[in-house]
Amino acid sequence: MTRFDDAFAPIAVATRSGFDESLHHGAGVAVGTDGAIVAAVGDPSLVVYPRSCLKPMQADAMIALGLELPDELLAVACASHDGAPMHLEAVAAILSTVGLGEADLQNTPARPLHAPCSVDAPSSLRQNCSGKHAAMLATCVVRGWPTVSYLDRDHPLQVAITAHLEDLGCTVHHVGVDGCGAPTHALALDDLARVFGTLASGDAAVARAMRANPDMVGGSERDVSLWMGAVSGLMAKEGAAGVMAVGLGDGRGAAFKIADGSDLARRAVTPEALRNLGVDVDGAGADTRDRVAVPMLGHGEPVGRIDALRWTSCSS
Repeated sequence: MTRFDDAFAPIAVATRSGFDESLHHGAGVAVGTDGAIVAAVGDPSLVVYPRSCLKPMQADAMIALGLELPDELLAVACASHDGAPMHLEAVAAILSTVGLGEADLQNTPARPLHAPCSVDAPSSLRQNCSGKHAAMLATCVVRGWPTVSYLDRDHPLQVAITAHLEDLGCTVHHVGVDGCGAPTHALALDDLARVFGTLASGDAAVARAMRANPDMVGGSERDVSLWMGAVSGLMAKEGAAGVMAVGLGDGRGAAFKIADGSDLARRAVTPEALRNLGVDVDGAGADTRDRVAVPMLGHGEPVGRIDALRWTSCSS
């Protein structure tokens, strides 16, 4: 027995040459303006690591602690960025505002997402979480806290972030270590969906920054950035291991987790999550839907695709 027993349900199917080839399972939830569940698949209260979906909430905590950044830099603090020059310049700018530099970053070195086979050596600056880490360091300087130990779970910054998540309405069930080295918090999917709706509807600085600079949050060809550019009022963030969270300006929100951690399945399911929030994915959003569709290739040509399965409506 595991805690996942009965938690996941079929969420996406991959079809090749007209034949169903693979089935992905997952859990997801969509909530209305009042926070009530309107659609779900699997267990809507499943506790997961949202991974980088936490970044807007972590940045919101840092703002509450006194961090002040222009929107473009705040957006990269919420980002899992491509590591393009504009992202690296923005991260360096955050550090420079408090007299720090790349050497102060303690996130795991990596090559840029937009060029993973780049000849550039892995570095903390190029790693996709460097904006979050730069903002954490800047917040420490603003508060007069030590920077060398900023990733420690009992550091004042990390304690304050955990408390802020609780203040936003999320029960923190567990705290672990994320891939970048920062603490990561385990939350219920329905809490995650509601908080994204709250931030998106409350004129939060992180929501404004992400909407105004979607390419800074991911990259010009990344689905999360394309959806934010296409849907008015949308705040969206993906996380590693198949997690996605979205919020709309009227308070609606959705979150889901792909059981096997597939990012391709996550991309394919995102339109279904938006549909369950009433977004016109198949009308006004059809161009974006088609642009981010996940093809199955045969000899380098599309011969099928991964498609989301319908969620169950819970509305009366």
